[in-house]
Formats: sequence, C-alpha cells, structure tokens
Amino acid sequence: MLDLASALLDAGAVRLSPEAPFTWASGMKAPIYCDNRQLLGHPESRAAIADVLAARAAEARPTLIAGTSTAGIPWAAFVADRLGLPMAYVRPEPKAHGMGRQVEGPSAEGHRVVLLEDLLSTGGSSLKCVQGLRAEGGEVLEVLALFSYGLPKAEAAFRQAEVAFRVLATFHDLADRALAKGLVDAAGRASLGAWQSDAAGWSQARGGA
Repeated sequence: MLDLASALLDAGAVRLSPEAPFTWASGMKAPIYCDNRQLLGHPESRAAIADVLAARAAEARPTLIAGTSTAGIPWAAFVADRLGLPMAYVRPEPKAHGMGRQVEGPSAEGHRVVLLEDLLSTGGSSLKCVQGLRAEGGEVLEVLALFSYGLPKAEAAFRQAEVAFRVLATFHDLADRALAKGLVDAAGRASLGAWQSDAAGWSQARGGA
C-alpha cells in the first residue's frame, strides 16, 4: 500500500522547518518547502505513485489525461501510458509566440479530461489550466494531485470554479508522519497546524509577506 507521505519525506521532496521558516517566491514565510520532482529520481516510489494515480484517474472514465506545465507533465505521461489514453499538457497562460497555444498535444475539444498536478498550494495555476482546457471545449472531470497544503484559500477557489479535486496525500497526513518519524517534535507539529489554518497570519508574525 502506498504511503505517499513517507515517500515525500524520505525522498526529500518535502522539507519541514517550523523554527527557521522558508521564504517562498511570494515573500511568504512557511514551515514547509515542497519539490515533488525529487520523486522522479526514486523509481520504486515513482512507479507506485503512478499506479495509484492511474487507478484513481480511471474511476472518472476520462478520454484524455492532461498534465500541468511543468511538474504535472511526467505524472500525466505515466498515467496516460498505463491507461492507454492520449495525453496533453497545459500552461497557465497561452504562449506569447508561435501558435499561441495553451494546451499542447491533442485538442481538448470533446474530451473528458483528468488534469494531473504534483502540488496544490493556492490552486491558482491549476485553475488557469482548467480554464484553458474548458476554453478548448474539454470537460474537466477533476484535478488529481499528489499533495496539497490544504490551504482554505485553495479549497474556496476550487469550489468557486466548480472543479472537483482529489489528492493522494494531505498536509495532515504528512505532518503526522513527520511527527512519527521524529522529524518534528510536538511543538513543531502544532506550528505546522497553525500555519495550515492561517498561512498569512503565521507568515506575517514571522516577518513575511
């Protein structure tokens, strides 16, 4: 059985530092930094994750698998291959040159699409990709992601856009696993929970945006 939370931690894809927060590109301070591309270097975990993603995606009966550019592309390729389906990838914005496409590969028109994402944070870039697929005439069945920070802002954005989403591992799964592994102590686990429930307030209290 896949334990994605452990795989993320063991691969160094997720790093936790409640006492010395990371600074994200936005200027926000956070006790967590995620780079799920590290999983691509771990063949056994990579294959197990792709198997689970394929099984979950198949439940929606898609006719096209799409991946977000760039981190969702390899997972979409693995899943499309397992399901024997066509695959496309989607940028958050159309290209500013060439054909000006937002969806690359087969057109989404007339397709039932599952969109693969490696990480959900605020949900903004994923929903821009959803809009691109819909603009081509695709029906987006759901966004399927490896991991989510579980931020209330993201959940509200998906509700407003009327897009279903699922994740293989939640923030609480990961924080609890980190505590069990001794990667954080009880105070650190509490700090992670405080950030997850009020990321902006947590950041501002530590001098971040």
